[in-house]
Amino acid sequence: MWDLKYIIEEWKKDSEIDKMDLAETSRKTPTLHAKYLEILSNMRLNVKRAEEDQKNLLKDKWLYYNGKMDKDEIKAKGWKNDPFDGLKVLKGEMDHFYNTDEDIRKSEETLTYLKTICDTLQEIIANLNWRHQTVKNIIEWKRFESGG
Repeated sequence: MWDLKYIIEEWKKDSEIDKMDLAETSRKTPTLHAKYLEILSNMRLNVKRAEEDQKNLLKDKWLYYNGKMDKDEIKAKGWKNDPFDGLKVLKGEMDHFYNTDEDIRKSEETLTYLKTICDTLQEIIANLNWRHQTVKNIIEWKRFESGG
């Protein structure tokens, strides 16, 4: 799976513009666009899958915290039999347990990470969409420097 660090390292290499070979830079742009669009598409699917997994986790945790989950299912998931460790919990205090639940927090962290990758890829693609303008600006600057 692509991770954020790898994508950023790839982009550092791919974003280089050879000022001596602008034609090659222009020629490579659609290929780079396709590369990052493919990664973005796969990441969006991963986000959707993670969201669905989280919905199932939240349902299971609701059943667990409200005492509606079967003991065998609790055991199969590796959770403690008593989520409150013998404490008497009021309905208004349930959010504290949901917000501090390690499984829910990990799920949120995964979703945030995947969405950050998608945002990064969208920025890369936006940059690629405007690369022709950057090449044009370099050409115009070279022309200006040479007195033309």
